[in-house]
Amino acid sequence: MGIHWWAFLGVVVLAYAIPGPDFAVILRSATRGWRTGMAAALGALSGLCVHMLIAAVGLSVLLARSPEALATIRWAGAAYLVWLGIGLVRASFRDDDRDEGPPPVSTRRAFTQAMLTNLLNPKAILFFASVIPQFVVGGTSTTLQVLALGTVDVLTGLVFYSLLVSVAAALSAWFARPKVRKRWDRATGGVLAGLGGALATTKL
Repeated sequence: MGIHWWAFLGVVVLAYAIPGPDFAVILRSATRGWRTGMAAALGALSGLCVHMLIAAVGLSVLLARSPEALATIRWAGAAYLVWLGIGLVRASFRDDDRDEGPPPVSTRRAFTQAMLTNLLNPKAILFFASVIPQFVVGGTSTTLQVLALGTVDVLTGLVFYSLLVSVAAALSAWFARPKVRKRWDRATGGVLAGLGGALATTKL
């Protein structure tokens, strides 16, 4: 019996369709332009590749079985999301009377923020430690199967985030309006801070 690819793909698509920290960070970056949005998307997917490699050598299972390790990652991730959120809200109140365009965001910064957001999300570790093993079958190298399943996960994310970025970037001119931008940054900042708070209080 081989890997149930369609079932796995369904699980992956559902996971991407449920908004989370990666979704919020990428969407916010995409409203600054397509290049910035794709940089964030590639950052999140790079973090996912790291999780995949960790899982392939069996470390994800060890981390998932260590409450202390998961708690450390969870609190670090929560603190980072809250820090990002508060930073966005504070920035939206600066120079409130000026009619300027959005401050430039480098692609490197967008990439780094999204990558850290993904790496510090313990749910990504749990996905590779508990969900992916459900689709691994006997008779073939477990490492190769994890890498294959992880690659499908990453490629699905690339398609999903490319569509998300394209739609959001098409509206970037509207988001660049001062009033819209400030309200959007406040809303996004609130969402990120809220996700950080939720992550801190969620029992894994």
